[in-house]
Amino acid sequence: MTAVRVLLADDQDIVRAGLRLMVENAPDLTVVGEAATGAQAVRKARAARADVVLMDIRMPELDGLAATRRITADPDLAGVKVLILTTFEVDEYVFEALRAGASGFLGKNVRPEALIEAIRTVARGEALLSPAATQGLIARYLATDDRHPAAAPQLLDGLTEREREVVALVATGMSNTEIADHLTLSPFTVKTHVNHAMAKLDARDRAQLVVIAYQAGLRGPAPPPSAPGQLNRR
Repeated sequence: MTAVRVLLADDQDIVRAGLRLMVENAPDLTVVGEAATGAQAVRKARAARADVVLMDIRMPELDGLAATRRITADPDLAGVKVLILTTFEVDEYVFEALRAGASGFLGKNVRPEALIEAIRTVARGEALLSPAATQGLIARYLATDDRHPAAAPQLLDGLTEREREVVALVATGMSNTEIADHLTLSPFTVKTHVNHAMAKLDARDRAQLVVIAYQAGLRGPAPPPSAPGQLNRR
C-alpha cells in the first residue's frame, strides 16, 4: 500500500514537530516535507509531490489562504488536497478557506486520531469539515458579509430536482448516510447525485459544493446534531 504523502505548513517549529510525530505514527501516512511560509508550501507541494498539505492560515510571506488558492489553481498540482488546520476556526476563515479550494477545515484542538482520519479522508478525494465549520458558520458569514457577490440562482438550473434537494442537504453538513436516511434512498444513490451535481457545477469537491449552494441561496433543513468530536464527511 502506498503511503499518503503529507506536507506540513506552519510557521511554528514546535507545531510542525508535533504534527510530524502524529502523522508518522500512522502506518499509512508519511511526511515528505515542511514549510514555514505559504510560499514555501506552494513550492514544496510541487517538489515533494505531496498528496495532502496540512496548511496553517496565519503564516509570513504568504498566508495559508493565498497559498491554498495558488495550489488549487495550478493544473500541475491538481491532485494535491489542502486541509486547513488552524486555531482560528471562525466564520470568515472557514468561508475563505473553502472559496480558496481547501478540501477540509479543522481547529487545532482536534484529537490526534481525528486529525489522522481527516488526512485519510481528504486524501481519498472526499471533503471534510468540522461540525463548527458546517453547522451555521458559513450561513452566518454569508448573511452578514456582502464583500462576495452571491452566485446567480440560475447556476443551479442544470440540476435535477433531486440533485437540488441533495445539494441543499449537503449544505447543512449532512453525510451521505444521513441524507440517505432523510430521503429514504441508498447511500450509493446519494453519492451518485452528489457527484453529478459537482460535475455540473464544476465543484472541486464537496466543500466547494457547500459554498456554491449557500451563494446561490439554496438552503436545507437544520442538520442533525453531531456527537462531540464527530467530523462531517462525504
